[in-house]
Amino acid sequence: MADKYIYAVARIRALEMTLMSQAVIEQLVATDSYKKAVQFIIEKGWGDSDKASMDENDILRAETDKTWAAVAEMVDDMSVFDVIRLPDLYHNLKAAIKTVVAGETPAHVFFDNAEIDGQKMLSIVSDKAWDRLPEHMRDCAREAWDCMAQAGDGQMCDAVIDRGTLLAIMQAAKKADDSLLRDYAETTVAVADIKIAVRSMKTGKNKDFMKRAMAECNTLDIDRLATAAVAGMEEIERYLADTAYAGGAEALSKSASAFERWCDNRIIETIKPQKYNPFTVGPIVAYILARLNEIKTVRIILTCKLNQLPEEAIRERVREMYV
Repeated sequence: MADKYIYAVARIRALEMTLMSQAVIEQLVATDSYKKAVQFIIEKGWGDSDKASMDENDILRAETDKTWAAVAEMVDDMSVFDVIRLPDLYHNLKAAIKTVVAGETPAHVFFDNAEIDGQKMLSIVSDKAWDRLPEHMRDCAREAWDCMAQAGDGQMCDAVIDRGTLLAIMQAAKKADDSLLRDYAETTVAVADIKIAVRSMKTGKNKDFMKRAMAECNTLDIDRLATAAVAGMEEIERYLADTAYAGGAEALSKSASAFERWCDNRIIETIKPQKYNPFTVGPIVAYILARLNEIKTVRIILTCKLNQLPEEAIRERVREMYV
């Protein structure tokens, strides 16, 4: 139905006005200490005003919760956004497995706005009640549990869950009606595969490990990517130069952080045209991605401030804003 999202998109237009512009991000970068940076975002309305004291993690978590709560008020079927939400669900699985094996629960480790929150996921993993998970993650959960609890291989546990996440994203994208969600899923999986290749190359992982960690997508040949990674960074860059991620190859030649920034900026450029499309879920998807990008950028800046990095080094890591 053409008018299905008209009301929601009208509300999104109002929410877009509250997003940080590049100028506001520059003001945040220009603050002269971590403490002042935190105070700056609090004065912008970030965090939970009902709490007298909040640390960085509390503030950013509150903003993420606000984003999803606002969307949930507008859209009846939140499964539309599975492509975006699935990483949080699989993160909770990974955190729960490691928590149960370690026997202690660290703070700020779970995403409670995921389909299964932290406490429920802990209960499922503790009972090994895999049938209480969505069908798409049951086999992944069993395999990851065996890697961690039986073999004590935390790296393989991570690789199994990360690949499970990518496969679930691609599966969800096939069901998505909106082209933006499909494009976002394709980019997300391809970028994750590239990161796996680079990380594996740096840590000396073999091709079999990489192919077990990567997921098939349309814009990359993961066999060729893994082969290139075995040969070294120059071969990765050479392969990417002939793909849709040629710009990423150039960024990779500079640094890992430059590549991360290129990936996020590419997504923001992809979603900007959705500002002018009021009849689909696209503008809502674009707002969610813009908001998550904003939160990620603020986290990067705060982390840099905490570690007393110079402003120039911070600017190299700052993402492009949606507004």
